[in-house]
Parts: sequence; structure tokens; C-alpha cells
Amino acid sequence: MIIVCGIASERPIALVTDALRRRGLPYAMLHQRRFTDTPIDIRVDGTDVRGHLRCDGRTIPCSDVTGIYTRLMDWRLLPETRGAGEETLRHCQAWHEALGTWIEIAPGRVMNRASATATNRSKPYQAQLIRRAGFRVPETLVTDDPELALAFRDRHGRVVYKSISSVRSIVRLLDDEAAARLPRIRSCPVQFQRYVPGVNIRVHVVAGEVFATRIETDQVDYRYAGRYGGRVDLTPWTPSRELALRCAGLATGLGLALAGIDLVLTDDGEFFCFEVNPSPAYSFYEDHTAQPISDAIARALLG
Repeated sequence: MIIVCGIASERPIALVTDALRRRGLPYAMLHQRRFTDTPIDIRVDGTDVRGHLRCDGRTIPCSDVTGIYTRLMDWRLLPETRGAGEETLRHCQAWHEALGTWIEIAPGRVMNRASATATNRSKPYQAQLIRRAGFRVPETLVTDDPELALAFRDRHGRVVYKSISSVRSIVRLLDDEAAARLPRIRSCPVQFQRYVPGVNIRVHVVAGEVFATRIETDQVDYRYAGRYGGRVDLTPWTPSRELALRCAGLATGLGLALAGIDLVLTDDGEFFCFEVNPSPAYSFYEDHTAQPISDAIARALLG
């Protein structure tokens, strides 16, 4: 039995469940927003994990679960918690803690355990692991000092800034308009990096299988190109065997069965790696390129 955890209507979740249905694989949807009527009973005895889940009106023994795909949002942001009473909030928190504990220790293939996703919560720390895996990383400064940020820009010319944590942020150039707001970083350290021109490459690794996408754009952050009147074109791309193996090795080294790796290919053929996303919104790339990433996830969960 395969368990899919999250919000059923979210596109990455929906693509996985569709792929599981097409393959005729047994699965159940554990709806995150239905925490009030979806009991979880987990017991740990030494190395034995016992108990059951209530999914889609079915009781599923934990021992029957061989694969888990999880894409959970912060429970504090769920619509069901807005304006909710203390009892509901306590129940919601306890439910998610129980679910998270089970996901962490459940046998079988999990995409992904919280312990493996933790490196993305600190981009500077993850960058060190990326470098050890053999990838180049742009020169980086993490600071709350505006003068150091300006000196970094003077040294490298074009510089971008982004969040340090796993919270999504829009990558922007540190232009004069942004520089005027630098005093704000005194209360919130920011990561600055030398801007690396080139072609964006997104590599999805699914249990060792590699899917690469080439992204042509006229914006710094292609994910938000439309917001700023820019263009973005995505096409399937075949990496070299050496690069594919290095990407697969990076994901494995981080303990990730599923990963989205952000690269840039420079004009002189060098690859720089920006980060590894442990919960990638792969659907954006699959929808644009028809690469069968969700099908690969379904097959991997069977394993």
C-alpha cells in the first residue's frame, strides 16, 4: 500500500495519484485538511512500528505501507486553523506531529523524510554539502551589515539576493533600488551571491532516475518571469552521463529519494549549483515538457 500525504487538489499530489491509478497501484490519500476525522494510531515497540491510519474511509495497518509520498504544508496555515479554538489547534498540531513521526521512522521508500529535508532550511549549510559533492557554488555572503553587502556588490559587479531559509523567496538583482532598502537587513540577515549568467537547468532526481529541463528566460528568477513581463521557455534536456550521475549522487548523499536540483550552465560550459529542493513542485516542469516525472515517482514508490 502506498500513502500520499498532503492536499489532494494540489497539482504535484494530483499528478502522483493519477499516475498511481493508471498503473493500478494500491494507494490511499491521507488528506491533510481532514485531520479532525482522520485518526492516526501509531505505536513503537523497539524497532517495530505498529498501528493504523484512517484514509478515505479505510483503516490501513501501518505494516501494509511500503511507500509514502508526502507534500505537507505548514499546518498553521491551513484554512481549518484560521480562527479555530485552542482544542482544534492542539488536535491539529498533535495530528501532524504523529504523522511526521511515523513518516520519519516508517520502513519502505519515503519521499521525503523530514531529517533528509532539513538541509534546505539553511541554504548556506546546504551549499557546503553541494560543494563537497563536486559542484561549483557562486561566491556567497550572508550578512546583516549593509556596508558589507555593498562592498560585496562592488567586488563582484552583479549580485543577487535571496532568503537563507527554505521559505520561498524571489531571487532579485541587488540594483540601486534594492540597495536603498539595505538598512532593513539589520534585523534579518540575507544571502547575497555573485550573479552567474547562463542557462538555467532544473534536474529532478527520482530514486536515481534523472529528468533534466533547460529553461530559457530573460529574467533573473524564471519562476516569476510572467509577473515581471518576461518570457520563459522550458524544454527537455539530456545531461551528460557524468552530470546525471553527479546529480543522482548529490540527492543520495542528502538522503533524498526525490529532489529538484537548480543549476546554471555558463557560456564556457561550467555548471554552478544553487540549491537542492527536497519537496519540488515538479508539476511545473512536467506540464511544460511532458516529462513523465510523476510516473517515475509512482514507480519508485512501488519499490
